[in-house]
Amino acid sequence: MKFLSRLSFASFLVLLFLSNSSIAQVLNSSQLDSLVEKTRRTFNVPGIALAIIHDGKVIHSKGYGIRSIANQKPVDEHTLFAIASNSKAFTATALAMLIDEGKLDWDTKVRAVIPEFTLYNPYVSAEFTVRDLLTHRSGLGLGAGDLMIWPDSTQVTKEELIHNMRYLTPVSGFRTKYDYDNLLYIVAGEVVERIAGISWEEFIEERIMKPLQMNESSASLKRIKSKNNMIDAHAPVDGKLQIVSSYFADMGNAAGGIYANIFDLSKWVLLQLNEGKYGPELKKSLFSKKVHGEMWTPQTIISGRSTVPYKSNSTSYGLGWRLTDINGYFQAMHTGGLGGVVTQTTLLPELNLGILVLTNQESGAAFNAITNQIKDAYLGVKNTDRVQEYSAGVKRNQEKGNEITNKIWQEIEAQSKNKSPDLGSYIGAYKDPWFGQVFITEKNNLLYVQAEKSPKLRGQAFYYKGNTFVVKWEDRSMNADVFMTFTLSKDGVGDRMKMEAISPLTDFSFDFQDLNFEKVLDQ
Repeated sequence: MKFLSRLSFASFLVLLFLSNSSIAQVLNSSQLDSLVEKTRRTFNVPGIALAIIHDGKVIHSKGYGIRSIANQKPVDEHTLFAIASNSKAFTATALAMLIDEGKLDWDTKVRAVIPEFTLYNPYVSAEFTVRDLLTHRSGLGLGAGDLMIWPDSTQVTKEELIHNMRYLTPVSGFRTKYDYDNLLYIVAGEVVERIAGISWEEFIEERIMKPLQMNESSASLKRIKSKNNMIDAHAPVDGKLQIVSSYFADMGNAAGGIYANIFDLSKWVLLQLNEGKYGPELKKSLFSKKVHGEMWTPQTIISGRSTVPYKSNSTSYGLGWRLTDINGYFQAMHTGGLGGVVTQTTLLPELNLGILVLTNQESGAAFNAITNQIKDAYLGVKNTDRVQEYSAGVKRNQEKGNEITNKIWQEIEAQSKNKSPDLGSYIGAYKDPWFGQVFITEKNNLLYVQAEKSPKLRGQAFYYKGNTFVVKWEDRSMNADVFMTFTLSKDGVGDRMKMEAISPLTDFSFDFQDLNFEKVLDQ
């Protein structure tokens, strides 16, 4: 290879700089505005906040649309959103800071901090570590036990939750398989509390948010300083957008309780991209490069073909982050979702790039379309229309889901013309070891279902076939109707009952399939 002259080498650097600059500006402010507005219209999202952080600076930070269909007030960079499971990285960071202080280690046994912690067998309970709390490899199934915190299990305490985890049945071997979990992050938050001597919420606000000057954010809904600039959550109900509750149990904050805006979260992203350093000239440090590296090191392999629309060789979960390679670049990201709210944080450290998308409607396709269209610009991927791509995917999924549920209701309608079974055989109180009681009563020749500790879970049960009914929940925004199947005793009376979601689009946190009810009281 011939050596470049001084002049040609200088020219080469200029051209390289211009090339990199042009890549960074492929989507200018006007194009970003058009992208977000197109996304809002396509997926019927009232409000979106978008921030792009590149080369150590916030180069775009803007709100779009409205906070609520009720008040029509605009979203801006200071509008608060529930960030949901993007809170998990804060919990991992809190533990990392305590590790830096020598107060524990990633492989500290959970029982050394929480002696009463018990899972499905003695060996797993004894060997479970802080690292295991964060890596979704417990052996429990997807979203196991989430009905203790969702959709509104207001009567379950953290102490009860930790106790009830022993009743959750594993679906795989310990540390052998990835299954996303929320409850163990709540336990991780309890570890923070017992080690630090203050609440998880206080730790997050005082030790992380305050130093970063995330002054408008809070560690929970109850702790928000001002609700004057805050979104309402929205979801489509029978094709029409409605305001819904974005409830999340307060004791579950370590798994998904933080409220923040893109103005504050940009500082959080900069902290991550700078490996724990912050402030003027990055002279301050919140955590060490060592513990940050561990958070971004694969801990649990996520099997199966990657769903990202890029070339990817592996996907894994670190500590509070989902990790993958896209077109040759390392990516750390996470999403979050509650009723009527979904959010996404995406970091590509080799490009010194961070993207934040917060929305007030539960359309994951919306944040994926925006994030990936922006990534395309930085990766040099051309001629893509991510909005159209995700719109087509949503349409296919909805059609599939509707086909399944419509068929069920058509069968129920046809069945209603026949004589119904003796409903008295099924009424009574049924109890699951970790979820508690469900009361089944009869009124106007229909069964009614009401969960004791989750008031939202109430509805009518329609006869389907055999000993199976279909429960239609009163809250139609949940999209979580279930099959309810009874086992009869030798006397022909219901003594056990199971549930299973009907639609494949039902959120995994409605883990009805994990419930195993036994009748405890006839009525």
